[in-house]
Amino acid sequence: MTGLSESLWLALLLGVGFGFFLERAGLGSSVKLAAQFYLTDLTVFKVMFTAIVTALVGLGALSAVGLVDLARIELPRTFVLPQLVGGLVFGVGFVVGGYCPGTGCVGLSSGRLDAVAVVVGMLVGAFAFAEVYPLLAKFYVTTPLGAITLPELVGIPGWVGGAAIVAIAGAGFWLAENIERRHA
Repeated sequence: MTGLSESLWLALLLGVGFGFFLERAGLGSSVKLAAQFYLTDLTVFKVMFTAIVTALVGLGALSAVGLVDLARIELPRTFVLPQLVGGLVFGVGFVVGGYCPGTGCVGLSSGRLDAVAVVVGMLVGAFAFAEVYPLLAKFYVTTPLGAITLPELVGIPGWVGGAAIVAIAGAGFWLAENIERRHA
């Protein structure tokens, strides 16, 4: 087996596992996902912050013991305005369709008909974007900041930024639980 085919099999295995756990958490349902925006079920918020904190702490620990060299992890470059517009388009699509790309695929594989429409819409949108990209290419690279982390942006050490994110996540969990209790 070559390195590429091993990587593809690993990606498939991780993708199926990720989808399985999304479905088990109920995140293959557009109703549960939309409840996030009505502040009645904040499972998505809690799952995402759990993933962020797990990756943050896990990478920090692996780096501390010398198993991961954080300098070798490639960071995507930041382009403020295009990424804000992309985030707005993504957010509107999420609210209107009730799914993000990952949960849409989970809903599709679970046989949810609303997910079929969303996944088809995402594919049409991706192909449409590819067709108009030459017209948007200059905009796509405006307002560059380069590969920058949040701690670098605000001028603090990485561990301080990490500790702040863990604290924010803890406060967010506490707040989410209180909001959900009020709506229960």
